[in-house]
Order: sequence, then C-alpha cells, then structure tokens
Amino acid sequence: MSADLPNLCVTAPEPGGPDALTLVRRPMSEPGPGEVRISVTAAGVNKPDTFQRMGFYPPPEGASDVLGLEVSGTIDAVGDGVTRWAIGDEVCALLAGGGYARSAIAPAGSVLPRPDRLSLRDAAGLPETVFTVWANVFESGALQPGETFLVHGGAGGIGTTAIQMAAAHGARVIATAGSQEKCALCRSLGADVAINYREADFVEAVKAVGGADVILDMVGGDYANRNLQSLRRGGRLVQIAFLKGSKVEIDMMAIMLKRLTVTGSTLRARPAEEKARLAAAVEHNVWPWIESGVVAPVIDTVFALKDVVKSHERLDSGAHAGKILLQP
Repeated sequence: MSADLPNLCVTAPEPGGPDALTLVRRPMSEPGPGEVRISVTAAGVNKPDTFQRMGFYPPPEGASDVLGLEVSGTIDAVGDGVTRWAIGDEVCALLAGGGYARSAIAPAGSVLPRPDRLSLRDAAGLPETVFTVWANVFESGALQPGETFLVHGGAGGIGTTAIQMAAAHGARVIATAGSQEKCALCRSLGADVAINYREADFVEAVKAVGGADVILDMVGGDYANRNLQSLRRGGRLVQIAFLKGSKVEIDMMAIMLKRLTVTGSTLRARPAEEKARLAAAVEHNVWPWIESGVVAPVIDTVFALKDVVKSHERLDSGAHAGKILLQP
C-alpha cells in the first residue's frame, strides 16, 4: 500500500448484490472541527448497508460513500473544538457512513466510551442497534416497565438488543423468529415468549397473552394490519424498516377504536445535534445495563475486511443470529 493512500475502504460503485462491494484505497482523512478520527478495530454490518449496496439507501448529503454505520476503535486524531476525547481513547461510534475502513471520521457527539465489560472488538456491535432501539422503543414507543413489548426478527442485531433492553427495563417481552433455535436464543436473552413465525400465527399468540403495548417492526407489508390487530388499547406501533414493502393498506378503524399510535423513523439522516442528544441518553440509560452485564451485543460472525462480500452474503441469507462484524 502506498504511503499516500493508506486507508483501505469498501464502497459499492454500482448497485447490486454482495459482489458489488469493492475494496478501494483512499487518502487518510483528517478530522474537521468537532470530529475525531478512529483507528478502526471492528465495524458492524447492518441491513441498511445492504440497502445502500443495492442503491436504495444513499448516504445523506455530505456523508462518506464508504459503507458502514458503526465502528469501535482507538482515537488517533482530534479536531478543533473537541474537549471530551483524546488520542488513545477506546471508543465506539455511530456514523452516517465510512465504517468499513481502517480509519473512520466520527462527529464527537456520536462517540461513546468502550464499556469496561466489553472487548473493543465487540463494542462495534453496539451503536447502530442501541441508538435505534433507544430512539424507537423507549422514546417514540414510550415503553414502560410492566408493559408488553413485541419485537419482530428477535434473533437479528436489532432484535437481540431490543429484547435485552426491554427486559432490563422491566417489560414483558415477546419475540418472533424463524426457527426453534432462534426462538431459544430469544428466550435466553430475556424474551418471555418466543414465536416461530413459520409455524404459528403471531397475532393469535400475542392476543393469547393479552396483546402488546409496543411493537417494533422492520417487516412491513402484510405485517402492518397484523400488528394493529396485535396491539391492545392505547398501543404503539413503531416502524423502522419494511422488508416486505412500505406501501400497505391499513384499517384506520382499528387505529381509531383502540386509540393506537403508528409512528416510525430513520436514524442515519438525523442531524449531528440530534444524534449527540441520543448518545447522551444512551450513555446515561443503557451503558449502566451494559456495565452490569444485562445487555451485551450478540456476535454471530467476524469477517476480515477483505472478506466483506462473505459478510453480506451471510446477512442476506438470514442465517445469522446477532451481529456480524468486520475487522480491518
């Protein structure tokens, strides 16, 4: 590798499958005001990365075209105006892009300290999922202790995190997953009920235990009305993705009669100030759960950066349970 092109990165120049991912070498970036540079130990592989690879989820204006929304590593440069962080700090960070690389730039407000209980590698499995769950389940969904929470895809990166956080909060947790093995994983993480959606109707199963107060859904499509049926009076449906499609026909009468709330959000395009606010909330509320051992990332597989194609093949297959990581 030439001295003037030291940063190995992953891009997707043309939309496509995992083979569209391309390793490129670029100059090392310097952090601007309010930014830090992180020597990457590991990067999380997430579903939004696959959408970007396929051309459906372009980076926000000004963000790197390099894939990757979360990293862990060691700060090796600090921009003007940054006071909390110093060179040598071990951290994890939420990014708008740029994580699949040996070096990544992060806004200082989206950086969090590595929890003492976790290895620096495993900390890469935290930011995207923890920020997402906190913003959607705890803020938008307003989940309260004693309420019933349903999460679809309970064995995925978001699902395994959501189960643990909701259980730590004192909620009753129901999860759906696609195999008995994945259902067993959900129960081991704190789910009171785990439903194999390939073998049982989750609507009837959720109704049988009294319905859900909050549902976190990333499926969409025909799940939309089924989720509304599963909610009890005053329930909240929070949508964060739509693997089965975003355009649906729903029964508004169900929303009116049960006084339901339907909401949703994305995380990547939020302004830096909003992400900094979320980071502070996560550090205050979630980091103690991590430090006490009741919440931890579930790591499925770790790939070398050069094997990024294999990491996306693994994610696309749906066979994974928990987080997939890349190590540069």
